[in-house]
Amino acid sequence: MASIGDTSATFCATLVDEWIRQGVRHAVIAPGSRSTPLAIALAHRPELAVHLFHDERSAGFAALGCSLATGVPAILLCTSGTAATHFHAAVTEASASNVAMIVCTADRPSELHDVAAPQTIDQTRLYGNAVRWFHDPGVPSMDATHTWRPLAARAFAASLQQRSGPVHLNLPFREPLVGTPSELPAARDGVWSRVVRPVSTQVEGLGDVLQLINGRRGVVIAGNGATRDVLSLAEALQWPIFADSTSGIRECHSHVLTSFDPILRSESFRNSHMPDVVIRIGATPASKVLAQWVASSGCEVIQISQHEAVIDPDHVVGITVIGEMTQIIQSLVRHAKSCDGQWVADWSRAESVAQEAIDAFTNAEWCEPTVARETTKSMQVGTHLVVSSSMPIRDIEWFGTVTPGVTVHSNRGTNGIDGVISTSIGIALASQASVTVYIGDVAFLHDSTALIGLLRRGIRLRIVVVNNDGGSIFSFLPQVEHVTESTFELLYGTPHGVNISDIAAAHGITYVTASNHNELRHVLESSETQIIEIKTNRSTNVDTHSALNDAVVSAIG
Repeated sequence: MASIGDTSATFCATLVDEWIRQGVRHAVIAPGSRSTPLAIALAHRPELAVHLFHDERSAGFAALGCSLATGVPAILLCTSGTAATHFHAAVTEASASNVAMIVCTADRPSELHDVAAPQTIDQTRLYGNAVRWFHDPGVPSMDATHTWRPLAARAFAASLQQRSGPVHLNLPFREPLVGTPSELPAARDGVWSRVVRPVSTQVEGLGDVLQLINGRRGVVIAGNGATRDVLSLAEALQWPIFADSTSGIRECHSHVLTSFDPILRSESFRNSHMPDVVIRIGATPASKVLAQWVASSGCEVIQISQHEAVIDPDHVVGITVIGEMTQIIQSLVRHAKSCDGQWVADWSRAESVAQEAIDAFTNAEWCEPTVARETTKSMQVGTHLVVSSSMPIRDIEWFGTVTPGVTVHSNRGTNGIDGVISTSIGIALASQASVTVYIGDVAFLHDSTALIGLLRRGIRLRIVVVNNDGGSIFSFLPQVEHVTESTFELLYGTPHGVNISDIAAAHGITYVTASNHNELRHVLESSETQIIEIKTNRSTNVDTHSALNDAVVSAIG
């Protein structure tokens, strides 16, 4: 009869073997004792790249980054107790962003629950409805060996269902935690569970959509999750595309607009160019100006989505088309009838004028939009750009340049500022490509534990920190008009006074700074691991953005 330790070792070795057969190649582990059986099983397989993170919150976002870079779920493992709770932020973001992960939390056996045993909490359905599937198989038993491979396969498949996302396995282990695996249960030929998404060669039920779009003036709003087929649709309809920075289609194309936010601040232009219909594909951009324009137009809004999750924060969508996105778009292209060419020509001219105005302003002024624009200009084909929420994603979206061949990421599922550096490290580990992080100072400090051991990871990660000593975005919000300056600084401005160069030095990371255009362009020539700090003035940031937007509006006329 197998010992407790040997049974746990065999169980975990079986899970890992099946996950490798399914295609898993990355595992992220936070250190701990109760997770020993699975940690050893993961570490003993050369097919897996195992990444150790000291902080569970950082580990969670690193696993998310690995999954983002590969499209394959990464394994995420921690010990029992509060360690598991620190995964929650990353699990929530993965759920909202439809990123597959297999989250494994070690646990104490049932006899140690509710008796004040150390490091023991109720981990049942710990992440609520943020996971696509939860299962607790109980303490491993040799009587259940026939269920082990199906368990691993189901976890893998559930994470990659039509709406991808995290799954949670809660795995209790009894002591002793170390053992020797015996012969593993036999594997089937092929894999145990495949994710099959039926694809129809003909998309039915698009008659209403075609009736709304054919021959009418409209726009395509492309967010994260859009595909390149969108370009063909815009060409067929003679519509402009408002391309979010994470859409993957920000390139030099006559129909692609990147400066739609400042353009729409021109009252005369936006009022004379109200659309009849809008097609939204992927997640919604960060621009409130765009959202308000669509809502005020009273036009028909059509959402094309690959899953049934509602993407309609402004409650304007009239028709949602659900299915395989490429097939839907190709079907629309085949039957599309264009509107007059003047419509897209007007938008294309506005884009050219806006880009010239933004270039002129940012070349003359040293400000946060300048840093965003220069950072996007510096990106090389095949690299990744990870952008923090808050002002960084807005400056990149509104004032960044086109980035053909660059994959742009931003944790916009729940729009938090946490885990940005950790996500970037995960992307770099899994892709082995150069990664640039564009981040604010508060988000940088929030995730600074991710820097632990960075230089030992063998990756290229440059971190551009825009440091205005606090939360700049709040100065753009109505709160600033309703409280005293001291109250605003206490609750929203949140100055910290932290010396970022000292943080870099503590981790042995190269630190550089730039205070003008030439210095910034020079430091951005290198893709090696470094922290690039740009100090800006929070008190003038609102006025600078207003002046830049005014310059665009004036140029458009």
